[in-house]
Amino acid sequence: MPTPNSKDLEKSTSICDPYERKATGGPKEIQTLDRSLTYRRHLESLRKKLTSRVALFKLAGSGWGAGATTLRTATLALVHSIAEYCAPVWCRSAHARLIDPTINDALRIVAGRLRPTPADNLSILAGIQPAELRRSGATLSLGRRAMEPGHLLHSAITPSSAVARRLKSTLSFVPAEQQLISFSDNLCAAQWADHQWNAEWTDNSTRLSTLIPDTGTPTPRNNTPKKSLGPV
Repeated sequence: MPTPNSKDLEKSTSICDPYERKATGGPKEIQTLDRSLTYRRHLESLRKKLTSRVALFKLAGSGWGAGATTLRTATLALVHSIAEYCAPVWCRSAHARLIDPTINDALRIVAGRLRPTPADNLSILAGIQPAELRRSGATLSLGRRAMEPGHLLHSAITPSSAVARRLKSTLSFVPAEQQLISFSDNLCAAQWADHQWNAEWTDNSTRLSTLIPDTGTPTPRNNTPKKSLGPV
């Protein structure tokens, strides 16, 4: 019996609903199962969904005059909520950074900054934690809940149920959440993320870190009209 090669593993298996049809008459794809656990197709589809939502924020920030607080709340509710859905499953994928540029575009709108602004400074200017740190916080939060005896994943994270890693190149959820719990000092996910973010920013040696000493310092939004900026 022939064994599947790497190209076969990259192909995804789709679950189709026979009652929902596309305009062409074929079945509509409603779910994708990634055999190789790279989650590339899922993240590419997620990036397209985020791009359409960020396009609405561009109108709200420039044409409709929404304030920084409104834009920040809308970004957390409509962008980050979609970007972090099931993040503990795919956040360790090599393709997880596919959605980060789109999230940075949303942060630029919240902070009122232009594209030349360094991506590392966008989170502190917008007052929103970095995307990678938020995904790690989601993993820690799920790991904390899974430690409860009645949780569905409780039996999977106990030491007696430890199994060998099927893909050596991919760090699965169980060892990842165990590492986070061991370094979290019994802090909840939100407190750990705030502490980690503040520690990373304090160690930053950029010019902006001298103006914003910690992550709790409020930053004014750049509301300069585009027409007054001149040529870029």
